[in-house]
Amino acid sequence: MKTGLRASFYTFGCRLNQAETALISTTFRAADFEITDINKHADICVINSCTVTEQADARCRRLVRQVLRRNADTFIAVVGCYSQTAAESLKKIPGIDLIIGSQDKMKVLQYIDEPAKRPEPVVVLNKMSRKPFTIEATGTELPTTRANLKIQDGCNFMCSFCVVPFARGRARSRRFEDIQREAQRLSAAGYKEIVITGVNIGTYNFENKFFIDVVKMLLQIPALERLRISSIEPATLTSEVFELMAENDKLCPHLHLPLQSGSDAVLLAMKRHYNSSEFRSFIEDGAAKVPQIMLATDLIVGFPTETEDDFTQSCVIMQDSPLVYAHIFNYSDRKGTATAHIKGRVETKIKKERSRILHDISEQKKDAFYRRFVGKTLRVLTEEMDGAATWLGYSDNYVKVRIENGQKLQRNELVQVEINDVCDGFAVGIVKNDANKAFAEATKTTCENTAEMSQ
Repeated sequence: MKTGLRASFYTFGCRLNQAETALISTTFRAADFEITDINKHADICVINSCTVTEQADARCRRLVRQVLRRNADTFIAVVGCYSQTAAESLKKIPGIDLIIGSQDKMKVLQYIDEPAKRPEPVVVLNKMSRKPFTIEATGTELPTTRANLKIQDGCNFMCSFCVVPFARGRARSRRFEDIQREAQRLSAAGYKEIVITGVNIGTYNFENKFFIDVVKMLLQIPALERLRISSIEPATLTSEVFELMAENDKLCPHLHLPLQSGSDAVLLAMKRHYNSSEFRSFIEDGAAKVPQIMLATDLIVGFPTETEDDFTQSCVIMQDSPLVYAHIFNYSDRKGTATAHIKGRVETKIKKERSRILHDISEQKKDAFYRRFVGKTLRVLTEEMDGAATWLGYSDNYVKVRIENGQKLQRNELVQVEINDVCDGFAVGIVKNDANKAFAEATKTTCENTAEMSQ
């Protein structure tokens, strides 16, 4: 392959996909590719796909067309979950040159001899392994201050609405020592925060090492300053995780626990591994042991046969429990799942209205949670600038923070920030060492004026 080529990457979907894109791009950089932005000219464009919803499929198709409008000669490779479950559909989209399923997506570069357009795409779909795995590369190539660390892949839970076991295969775990190796390299590369990722990370199981053992091992890495757990199934955790959060400030007090519905009837139809009382008891235990914890969830509206009462129960648990916010999804049929042919569909307009109601509750809960920290100090990792002196970042417990006096700050710094207001979806504050009352009052006044103008 000739030198001086450029490659761009785009990731749809979850943190695991983000982690894998970072690893894939590392292999391209090692082969002397220049990594460029998706909106710029590239010889090769790799799209790491998602197929959780119909919308995810549609966004992937739109992106292919957008890339080709900018440069008709770009070699397009679509890899991952959408490729695994709908390769025949992708083959019908003009301009795609390579389609690779989940098993071989990390080796995409090996299937490109020369980035020349093909009359029809090459399709690589192999059976997914169930064996423990290792990852040779270290994902340090994407411009982020938080490194995603893949520890597991696949899922055995087979929830009735979910296509992930078909797209990702059955559960398998990464070798324990290989996780440790990459984590140490990521810390040495300057990452202050690592996020544990996978499909169903709580089911990690390798040679009598389990998920909590991975957490404890990572907490012992001296250079690592923050460890965050990404979305994790509530049925795979025990209260030990809350005890670790309470005693070790490296472990971020933040959990994203997919509930999916507040109705026991719906949870049963979904084939979830808990009922609403068990879920609620678990998060209440967490809130009691770790008072500053942010607890988030996923909720699906419009699941087949979901009644108004079922939906009300989702609203109640969102409103009255320690949950802080929710990602709301409209139910989407996925081919091959158990619910794909169930009768009793919920109308689209009803799903949209239910989604709006839950979204409003979520926003109110998050705003109230943020306001709990006004007058208090949060540790924030600076991620991106928003003006000449303003930095944006996340606290340990995943509060979005806007730092108003960041003239002296740089990217990827952990700083103590005094919160003085909540404005436009951010907790607003100033670096503690530079704090002064006049600046804080000015910032608060600005936020109050903005709020009045928006009313």
